Amino acid sequence: MASSHSSSPVPQGSSSDVFFKKEVDPARHIRPVQSLPDVCPKEPTGDSNSLCVAPSLVTGQHRWTVYHSKVNLPAALNDPTLAKRESDFFTKTWGLDFVDTEVTPSFYLPEISREHFIAYQQDISQREKIHERCKNICPPKDTFDRTLLHIHDKSRTDLEQVPKIFMKPDFALDDSLTFNSVLPWSHFNTAGGKGNRDAASSKLLQEKLSHYLDIVEVNIAHQISLRSEAFFHAMTSQHELQDYLKKTSQAVKMLRDKIAQIDKVMCEGSLQILRLALTRNNCVKVYNKLKLMATVHQTQPTVQVLLSTSEFVGALDLIATTQEVLQQELQGIHSFRHLGSQLCELEKLIDKMMIAEFSTYSHSDLNRPLDGDCHVLEEERLISLVFGLLKQRKLNFLEIYGEEMIITAKSIIKERVINKVSQIEDIDTDVVVKLADQMRMLNFPQWIDLLKDIFSKFTVFLQRVKATLNIIHSVVLSVLDKNQRTRELEEISQQRSAAKDTSLDTEVAYLTHEGLFISDAFSEGELASAAADTTSQRNTSPNSEPCSSDSVSEPECTTDSSSSKEQTPAAATPGGIDILVSEDMKLTDLELGKLASNIQELLCSASDICHDRAVKFLMSRAKDGFLEKLNSTEFIALSRLIEAFIVDTEQICGRKSTSLLGALQSQANKFVSRFHEERRTKLSLLLDNERWKQADVPAEFQDLVDSIADGKIALPEKKPAATEERKPAEVLVVGGHQYAVVGTVLLLIRIILEYCQCVDNIPSVTTDMLTRLTDLLKYFNSRSCQLVLGAGALQVVGLKTITTKNLALSSRCLQLIVHYIPVVRAHFEARLPPKQWSMLRHFDHITKDYHDHIAEISAKLVAIMDSLFDKLLSKYEVKAPVPSPCFRNICKQMTKMHEAIFDLLPEEQTQMLFLRINASYKLHLKKQLSHLNVINDGGPQNGLVTADVAFYTGNLQALKGLKDLDLNMAEIWEQKR
Repeated sequence: MASSHSSSPVPQGSSSDVFFKKEVDPARHIRPVQSLPDVCPKEPTGDSNSLCVAPSLVTGQHRWTVYHSKVNLPAALNDPTLAKRESDFFTKTWGLDFVDTEVTPSFYLPEISREHFIAYQQDISQREKIHERCKNICPPKDTFDRTLLHIHDKSRTDLEQVPKIFMKPDFALDDSLTFNSVLPWSHFNTAGGKGNRDAASSKLLQEKLSHYLDIVEVNIAHQISLRSEAFFHAMTSQHELQDYLKKTSQAVKMLRDKIAQIDKVMCEGSLQILRLALTRNNCVKVYNKLKLMATVHQTQPTVQVLLSTSEFVGALDLIATTQEVLQQELQGIHSFRHLGSQLCELEKLIDKMMIAEFSTYSHSDLNRPLDGDCHVLEEERLISLVFGLLKQRKLNFLEIYGEEMIITAKSIIKERVINKVSQIEDIDTDVVVKLADQMRMLNFPQWIDLLKDIFSKFTVFLQRVKATLNIIHSVVLSVLDKNQRTRELEEISQQRSAAKDTSLDTEVAYLTHEGLFISDAFSEGELASAAADTTSQRNTSPNSEPCSSDSVSEPECTTDSSSSKEQTPAAATPGGIDILVSEDMKLTDLELGKLASNIQELLCSASDICHDRAVKFLMSRAKDGFLEKLNSTEFIALSRLIEAFIVDTEQICGRKSTSLLGALQSQANKFVSRFHEERRTKLSLLLDNERWKQADVPAEFQDLVDSIADGKIALPEKKPAATEERKPAEVLVVGGHQYAVVGTVLLLIRIILEYCQCVDNIPSVTTDMLTRLTDLLKYFNSRSCQLVLGAGALQVVGLKTITTKNLALSSRCLQLIVHYIPVVRAHFEARLPPKQWSMLRHFDHITKDYHDHIAEISAKLVAIMDSLFDKLLSKYEVKAPVPSPCFRNICKQMTKMHEAIFDLLPEEQTQMLFLRINASYKLHLKKQLSHLNVINDGGPQNGLVTADVAFYTGNLQALKGLKDLDLNMAEIWEQKR
């Protein structure tokens, strides 16, 4: 029997014994230290208190075994009957070097915890209580021999001579303190001439230790001799025990044979089927895994092939699928440990390639010849690039396109200018080096043709940009629509899965002898079929390649770039190309919506770029005052061209750009200022040179007035010269009325029409033109008043006097202008926005000023005759002859007045004027008759006055147009009191 745990072939009392032994409370079961375990219950070995709990082969075999003994084996094998103790080298120190080692727990045994014995403890709790109660009431054994007690006390006294250090359970000579206590170094020091004394001390120490050993061995031998009978009895019963073991072994063998036969007949076949099924499934998995690895191994060459054909989307899908497979199905494969990082680097390379490819595409698309073709260049290539950039979240590709648009717009203008300058032979490019200076040498027709060419190229450029951006916009919208539908499908699937989870029952799995679950073995085929169904569904997607026809799933088919992701039904682009949207577009709806709005903004930005470049082109030409020197026709042509370009760009982009319109407005303001100053200066010169005589009306002016009467306020087109020239008329016929006018008024009407036509041609200057036109009309009114009524023409023109004919002609000219003011007002009202109609009040003010001026002229004519009547009638005397010279002179002056104004003023106005003159005449005559005391008494003086008045009345009514004039001459007489 070995005393070491390491040499024992059976489990020892280590920590693993908790699986087989009940845990005992250490506070209640503390055993006293015993000199030697008891192997025979009939022979006492210690004090009387320890006999009832001493271990025994009969009663305590479950609590203590011989394997717990720490007895030295040579001492146990010593024969006490021998006279001399054997000193064999191999048996003397055998077992001293044994060390306790921990037994490693078995991998095949489950880990047992205290909870496994709860049921057992509950079952034996009652019996344990009874056992403890019986043990407490057991009487002590006091029938032992007093002689044996005396011997036992003597042995204990001898053992007390042995130092306690040797009895410690942790006694070990490898401890320095213990070693120094047992063997002091002073006994082995041979220096200083003390060799003999040290040798004697060493010998004494050796004898002392040998004595301690003898005491221990004697006590051990004594204890063995006390139990010798039980020991030899056990040896004699060994043969009977061996017979029992033999029979038991045979019975066990027969039982094992029967179990083996039952296992072979009943279980081996079924288990073999399960093992083969599992093996087959494992082999299929390994085969599929190898095929998948082979497919993944071809990823990089396949990506290179796709990149060579610019299939960026397919390459990215293949990389994404391969990375997914590496993370899920091929995780931990040592040969693919670097493939993931390589694919990431390859993906970054593809990002750079796509950006470079998109930049190249943008350059080639925008810089192709602008020949009117607005189709998208390589639409499929564009769609592939946009999908790839969206897939990689490279949303800044629109900035690349915007930068390319700016460069292209600059190159368009430069190319057109070079082309136009090269066609002009008068420009020496060797002398004039700068392109801008060469462009400034073009005359207006050449320059306007160049501008028209630039605008046409810009229009084609914008149409191409719009077509390209429409393709990009349709791709973005398709991705956005796919995201929304995917989100709806996910919500539906989540609802279905939640409803399905509530109806599932838990399956019970049984553990097989190989550590697998039987349910797993049977469900392996179901899992394989489910995987095959999933794969077949994937393979039914568009452009997918058929997988293998094996009954098991084919995971390697998922690496195909065309079938790796489920795709939506095709969505058509404006160009007719079908768009297939993959599911791995990880862009949010907010990002896609922002990108769609940025596309529209980019189109508007393209329009702004073209307008900005056109503005710079205009400003470079306007540096030398070229645009300010344009005449009306040229500026109107320029304005119409620019406005047409603005309308075209607004139709293309959906938004009006303001830069070119602002530049046109600025130039228009300058043009209006110059236009007005020229007309005002011209009118001032005409008025300063006007002699206020009736002018002939050329036929073109009559045609101009007739066109206004037809509702067309515009300058008539110049007609080709006829064979017979039309003679000018004496008066201007307007609406059936004749107007005798001066030449200045004819030109003023033409100027007014020029203002109106300028408003039609340049609507943006309507308000400015209205202000300038009202200023011009006010100027004509005030200046004509100064020249005629104020007699300014006497000094300016050199007239001798301002005649009644001059006054009447001025009044008629004013009446003609007043006739056209409402027409002009209506023309401007139709072209002004409603919020600016308040400006039309200026025409009302001008009309009032003109009427006041006309009234002043009429009053001036009456005042002339009034002063004449006052001068002539103050000398009137009632005497013969009849008619008197005074009345003859008055009638003569009245006739001259009539002759001066009748052909100028209309008949009604002439009658009204002569009525006012007649009233003045009657007032002065009445005053003179009152002064002469001539009354209506029928006397001679009354007769003379009546004869003179009759002469005046007859003469006045004989004038043309005054026949029916009611003179009421009876008012000259004072009423009788």
